[in-house]
Amino acid sequence: MLEPEGDLVRLFTDIVNIESVSGNEGPLADAVEAALRPYPHLEVSRFADTVIARTNLGRAERVVVAGHLDTVPLAGNLPARQEGERVYGRGTADMKGGVAVALAAAARLNNPSRDVTWIFYDHEEVDEKMNSLGHLDPALLAADLAILMEPTSAGIEGGCQGNMRFAITTKGVAAHAARAWKGHNAIHEAFDVLARLVRYKPREVEVDGLVYREGLNAVRIEGGIASNVIPDSCRIEIAFRFAPDRDEADAKRFCEQTFTGFRLEYLDFALGARPGLDRPIAREFAQAVGGQPRPKYGWTDVARFSALGVPALNFGPGDPGKAHADDEYCDTGELGVSLKALLDFLG
Repeated sequence: MLEPEGDLVRLFTDIVNIESVSGNEGPLADAVEAALRPYPHLEVSRFADTVIARTNLGRAERVVVAGHLDTVPLAGNLPARQEGERVYGRGTADMKGGVAVALAAAARLNNPSRDVTWIFYDHEEVDEKMNSLGHLDPALLAADLAILMEPTSAGIEGGCQGNMRFAITTKGVAAHAARAWKGHNAIHEAFDVLARLVRYKPREVEVDGLVYREGLNAVRIEGGIASNVIPDSCRIEIAFRFAPDRDEADAKRFCEQTFTGFRLEYLDFALGARPGLDRPIAREFAQAVGGQPRPKYGWTDVARFSALGVPALNFGPGDPGKAHADDEYCDTGELGVSLKALLDFLG
């Protein structure tokens, strides 16, 4: 049994020790649901392995606080172990510290200044199509502000970058490698594509007071079938991480202009999210947290809320640089700092 109003580090460790690799979130969802059901100020509902707890006090504003229950696969890093002020184990950084803080806050805030929707959801660490936030009734996500309990070392990381992947395939003519002049090497044709990437200068742009730096990089290259055959095809996969001021059309237009003369095969697209720090409620939360907000480099579920017109911020305990690492850990002090910020803002 989880004890949300007990010792925070103990709660965190208990959550970590309930293994919840993507697809096996059920036992942890059961424990979270059982922990929240006794609280009369919360309306608790369950959708598969997603647990939602809401206050309905008629407040003028509503805040969503969301954290995912699942982790990447284990690497011999369970059960959790504590060494000094750090707890090590799978999910400690990403993001069971955030789950523990949200669970503790949900129990304590029986008369919040704003209504709160607490969401503990499944399948974040796998294919986007499986993420349960994408299958919930959008009405459950409606709010004036969303806080995603992603690891940020207990600071605010606003919005997120968009992500687009595409491939360019260069063509040649196959021939025996001993008679290369009879063919045309498709890998050599990729030189122009790679040269344009080398010449690329990352764009930096300010969005709602945060400066995002873009990136355009080759992430995979394939070509050739044997060491004695001149390759007739070479495929370069490219990732474009772009600032949240771009929409899909603008991101595609930029890439097509960069690679004029080549056909782009689009593979994946995820829109970024503006941080919304121009909204009073977001600024108030930033003041409660303290410190200087930073841009989020990478994509998170804040983008789902941004697409619904809800400003969204990343905030939670844990070093994002240790997410998914075999020696993943969370500093216990960040748990208390994160909980205090939520209680100050919502209480």
